[in-house]
Amino acid sequence: MKIYSWNVNGIRAVVKKGTFQEFVKKQQPDILCLQETKAEQGQAVIDMPGYEEYWNSADKKGYSGTAIFTRVKPIAVINGMPDDIIKKYKLNADNYGDPNKEGRVIAAEYEDFYVVTVYTPNAKDDLSRVGLRHKQWDPAFLAYVKKLEGEKPVVFCGDLNVAHSEDDLARPKENVGKKGFTSEERAGFQNFIDSGFIDTFRMFTKGNGHYTWWTHWANARARNVGWRIDYFLVSDSLKSKIKSADIHADIMGSDHCPISIEI
Repeated sequence: MKIYSWNVNGIRAVVKKGTFQEFVKKQQPDILCLQETKAEQGQAVIDMPGYEEYWNSADKKGYSGTAIFTRVKPIAVINGMPDDIIKKYKLNADNYGDPNKEGRVIAAEYEDFYVVTVYTPNAKDDLSRVGLRHKQWDPAFLAYVKKLEGEKPVVFCGDLNVAHSEDDLARPKENVGKKGFTSEERAGFQNFIDSGFIDTFRMFTKGNGHYTWWTHWANARARNVGWRIDYFLVSDSLKSKIKSADIHADIMGSDHCPISIEI
């Protein structure tokens, strides 16, 4: 089974460019998880016969949003996070990062595992949301995937808006303490690892030079001055089932590129 994840930075734009259709035709994903769709179902004409589609769009038009396209019919699909977790971590306190208002999380239950896609809120340039990430969002999302893991193994993927280690961005020294590379955000990611989740890409590939997002400035993508902020993490019990984990930097259409695992 091939599972793909892609922050499309606006599904309507990437469909209009034609790159989305080319990507699906070439890669033939069994499950495709999207982030930052910036649309509601039906606003983009997506010709994917044989797939069921599930959308979790933000209340705010043209903002955030996730979707799952799947050839395998899920047992169930869950949008957002449970109310008890939302309340415990006060994610609905300031209307930023609430996964149930901003369409940031979808979970699809299959026979042998859950697939969860997530679009994590960023800390903002002025770091005004680092506290939200560190004390609310990251612990809440970890609590959610661990809750699902109590039932069956979990595969979660998406734009986590953090570079975990110095190997995960081209210029670590210049970016220490900046959005996406603060100690708080990196600790939040480390907590996923410490609680038993496996960074699948690092099972197969070590070192730097492997990125999933590039700024539009200064020809960064052509020069590969990027960040790895999109991930597939899996429950430890699935580790032996992962056959490959890849970054598809050649696929254009967004400031992020798709990533995938074969399981």
